[in-house]
Amino acid sequence: MLMPMQLMAALSMSSLLFAQVANGGSQASPTDAAHDAETLVRSAMAAEKSGDIKTAIEDYRKALAMRSNLMDAQVGLGEALVAAGHLDEAIEEDTRALDANPQNELVRRNLAKAYYQKGDLRNARVQLEALHGAHPSDVQTAILLAYTYNKLGREADAAALLAPLEPGHEGDLGFEYVYAYALISSGKQDEGLPKMEKLAKAKNSAEAWMVAGTARYYRDDMVQARADLDAAVALNPNLPGLQTMAGQARYAMLDYPAASFAFQAALRANPMDFVSNRDLGAMRLKGGDTESAKPLLELAFQLHPNDPLTRLEMAKLNDESGKYAEALAVLEELVKSEPKWSDPHWVLAQVYSEMKHPEDAKRERGIAHEMEMKQKAEKK
Repeated sequence: MLMPMQLMAALSMSSLLFAQVANGGSQASPTDAAHDAETLVRSAMAAEKSGDIKTAIEDYRKALAMRSNLMDAQVGLGEALVAAGHLDEAIEEDTRALDANPQNELVRRNLAKAYYQKGDLRNARVQLEALHGAHPSDVQTAILLAYTYNKLGREADAAALLAPLEPGHEGDLGFEYVYAYALISSGKQDEGLPKMEKLAKAKNSAEAWMVAGTARYYRDDMVQARADLDAAVALNPNLPGLQTMAGQARYAMLDYPAASFAFQAALRANPMDFVSNRDLGAMRLKGGDTESAKPLLELAFQLHPNDPLTRLEMAKLNDESGKYAEALAVLEELVKSEPKWSDPHWVLAQVYSEMKHPEDAKRERGIAHEMEMKQKAEKK
């Protein structure tokens, strides 16, 4: 018969054996944990592929809880968090993984994308420059870095970055778009514009036609600007800012009905569009419709009171309304702040004439005429 102490020892041994059986007979081995983690990663990848990002994130986290240095889980978690829009979490996870393994370029790429999508372009640039330095011939990294440079106002750097990579990638529309944009924006329009227009035609891209048309407009190439911008409108009339640019090109070509149509479309999309308010108001004032011009010009002036064109149109409006003192005050400021601009002098001549000051009117007409003759001579 067992003694009490022996009985206690037997019970203790039985409890230990029961625990071992319940846990599969022993502690889980490192090999089993690794297998389970890899199974979770495969499950997460399948969930992500099917669009179940929430499950993918959960499974990646479970896998990393088992094996904190499992690269596929680190990379996959960062990608899934970005896909879910959890950019701060993605940055936190990727930064932690990169600190543990600075050579993990897939994690660094994810971190760069997370920063880029968040709009933190400076940190995106740092990560992308590190990747580009390690792999200068990697076109996809170069494209993303060039986009980042463009958004940071470093278009010349973007163009210099992509120039040596263009041979062999002329058919890559993504490459050509960012390269052409960088060239146009850095002043190399003779190189960039043909590329952008070729791309716009090949890709049937409203965005590319708009970039090209806008550049043509600011080069004073109005015929081609209008053609490019009209092509963009035909493809996507709701592209932000497009109707305003199309209106400006048509206005510059004195096609007032077509310009008015575009400006009105722009104002339906955004009633606070400064340029459309200003230019549509100016057209209506020129056409003698002072009543409908007034609210448009007043809103434009409220939005940008220091814009010279807006101030000039407000002076014209005041003149038409018989508010000569207000018109004179604005025009006298304009001739001082814009000494090479003849238009304020012409309007001053008109105001003085209506105020029965013929000598002042004659003087202003003479100044305006002399300025224009001098400018014509300089262009020759």
